[in-house]
Parts: sequence; C-alpha cells; structure tokens
Amino acid sequence: MSEPKQTESTSATNAELQPAQPPPDLPMLERAPLAYENPGFLNSADGRMIRIMAEYAEPLARFRRERIQDTVVFFGSARFQGKEEADHALELLNNTGSVAPAPEHEQPATIPEIVEGTASELGRRRAVAAVEMARYYEDARRLAQMITTWAKGLSPEGSGIPARHRFVITSGGGPGIMEAANRGAYEAGGKTIGLNIKLPFEQRPNRYITPALNFEFHYFFMRKLWFAYLAKALVVFPGGFGTIDEMFEVLTLVQTHKLAKNITVVIYGPEYWKKVFNFDWLVDTGAISPKDVELFQFADTPEQAFELLQRGLIANHLQHEASQPPAPPVSPEELLGPEFARTL
Repeated sequence: MSEPKQTESTSATNAELQPAQPPPDLPMLERAPLAYENPGFLNSADGRMIRIMAEYAEPLARFRRERIQDTVVFFGSARFQGKEEADHALELLNNTGSVAPAPEHEQPATIPEIVEGTASELGRRRAVAAVEMARYYEDARRLAQMITTWAKGLSPEGSGIPARHRFVITSGGGPGIMEAANRGAYEAGGKTIGLNIKLPFEQRPNRYITPALNFEFHYFFMRKLWFAYLAKALVVFPGGFGTIDEMFEVLTLVQTHKLAKNITVVIYGPEYWKKVFNFDWLVDTGAISPKDVELFQFADTPEQAFELLQRGLIANHLQHEASQPPAPPVSPEELLGPEFARTL
C-alpha cells in the first residue's frame, strides 16, 4: 500500500505545529513585579483608585485593631504654639502644619520691641492676638483632658466583651490647637488620634499622638471622611482657612442630614468667631434658615464646653444605646469596632 502523498497545505500545517525556537541572542526575562508591589503603577494616575482605597482600608484596619468606637474631633489653628512659660517668646508658624517659623516681619512683636517703640503696627496687633491664641491652646488642652478622663470611665467592666474606646480625642495631627488636643488626652492617659496630611513643605505630627493612631493622608477628602466618619462631637477653636473649611463641611453635612447620627458641635471662642462671621446677617439675608444657627453652640471656657459636649453625648448616644435591646451575637471583627453602621 503506497504512502499518502503530502500536499503543500499539509506540509504548511505540520510546520505550524512545530515548536518555535527562540532566536539564540534573546536574553531570559526576569519575573514581572506583582501589581501591588509595583511602585511605578501604584504611584501613577492609573493607580489612583488603589491609593484612595488604601486610605480607607488601612485606617479602618487600625481603628478596629485599636478598638476605637467613636471620636470627639478638635479643629483649630496650627500656627500658634502654647505659652509654656511667662518669659517664652510666642512664635507664629509659617503655614498650617509647618514646622518653620513665619518671616520675621510677620512675627508678633516682643515686649522689649513694644516698649522701645520699634515694633511695627502688625507686630503689635499680633502680639496681642498671640497671647489670646496661647490661651486657646491651654483651653483646648484642658478640655481634652476633661473629655478623656470622663470617657475612660464609660467602658463596661466584667462583661467579657473587649472594651471599645469611647469619644477618643482626634485632631489633624499637627501643632497648635491640634497639639493641645492630643496633649490633653495624652496627659489624661487616653488614646488619641492624629489625622495628618502630606504637605509640600516640612511638617511633622505632634509628639502626643498615640503611635498606633498616627496617620498621614495624601488626599484631603479621605482625611475629611475619617474626621466625620467616627465623630460624635466636634469642637472648633479659632483658626484660619483649614479650620473654617473643616467646620463648615461638617455643619453642611449636619444641615443636609447626610450624617445618620446626631453630632454635637461646639464653637469655642465666640468673641473670635463673631468677628469672623456674622451669623445673624446670614439669617437676615435668608442665606441660612433661623434654625441653622441651632446646629452649633458657643462656649468660652473649658468647663462650659465640657458641659455642652457631655450633655449632647449622653442624650444623643449613651442614653440611646442603653435603651436598645440586647444586640445579637456578633463576629470577632465586629467586637473590635468601630460601629460603622451607626456613624455612616
């Protein structure tokens, strides 16, 4: 029996089935990096969604691990330092969160400069303001101590459930009023949170933040999310653009009922804030409703602010929680907190 004759098409098909031989001069390839270990991708525009998700997921993991249930947030100026001693010269910082001092001609005048008549008009005005701002630093420090001391006594004992930390003092993590708030909580023996932001100039977190709760964000909007997400109360001390932005962002969320919780807002220092904003004029012009001015309360002493905060936190959260039926069994992850279902 004769062999079948191969046609040209059959020969071409057989050739295609033969394994291709690489040219002898091509080098062996190294393994490609894993996508999540590829800094070129993660830092690119294409990796932006991953970076945004990381600034949600990583803080969430730490808040669960540290058993943080909810917070009291302090906003206020980052530019003024506290007056530790009577003879300590008050210094104005260059920018929000900066560690560098402002230029010499912007600094508050010293007492010798005022006495000798060499101080500028701006320097004299800022010297008076600096003393007042130093007072606010100490008031914020004292108020944070009072809240932390009270909140530490709220954890249930003997329940067998890992205690969650209530009403943890939270700041933007920088100097000034932010440092004062973290410092007061630290001095009272509580955990305290710093939500810092990466800025294009030298800056650092203050030393009083609990190390495991020291955060740094790239995206302002993700930082703001974490300010609002766990907050049950907000205290706004005198400050500039950043403080104003953060205060009105939260007030707008409350005004528009975007927070599924009642949040107590205390604006500290009415003498300062009523010079910055004429709230009555906003009502008179119809820009806001008369009831909108009831979204916040003014306080001028740590004791007055603490009374307002304590009353709001008890009425809106502690009494409500006590009146709820026993919760069903929860998973170990839920036991670690936070209670996001109640703070969305």
